[in-house]
Amino acid sequence: MEELKHPYREELHNQKKRWFQFVRFTQSSTKAAGIMLVAAILALAVANSVFYDGFLAFWHAGVLVQVGDFGMEMTLSHVINDVLMAIFFLLVGLEIKYELVAGELTDIRNALLPIIAALGGVLAPIGIYLFFNMGQETAGGWGVPTATDIAFALGVLALLGDKIPNGLRVFLSTLAVADDIIASLVIAIFYGHT
Repeated sequence: MEELKHPYREELHNQKKRWFQFVRFTQSSTKAAGIMLVAAILALAVANSVFYDGFLAFWHAGVLVQVGDFGMEMTLSHVINDVLMAIFFLLVGLEIKYELVAGELTDIRNALLPIIAALGGVLAPIGIYLFFNMGQETAGGWGVPTATDIAFALGVLALLGDKIPNGLRVFLSTLAVADDIIASLVIAIFYGHT
């Protein structure tokens, strides 16, 4: 009789179980970092193969984002670059704000070192690039090597897990974010007019 009252109980239980497995998997920063590194290696392999044209067409496929009557069509690469990356940097910024307000970086002296290191991490690649490209038509691309890829930097930190001290994790996270902020300012100021 109980089975007749709740014929979907087992199916709901299975769906709930699968959902919790998915949530547990997505909350693991180590697994997420591993997936990101595998995806990057796979993307490099595909981009340097005969599948490149199809790969490029896939990223430039149109995607319609619509909420009610409001709709906007973008390419898949724009959705990732303009929407998902904005959310990513918002979350990273919130993490840094927490560290500045209540965490390891509440003392300005602790925050100053990674910011100065990030400035050096921007100026050194510019100097190296200009050393090899000065006087050539490619010299105008000096802003390109300024940014580290924060996602990879944080991914490597996640892969290392608890093997590194929290202070080093905060330092490297702040360094990566500050480096990206400086590089974004360089791009906006010096390349924004083109």
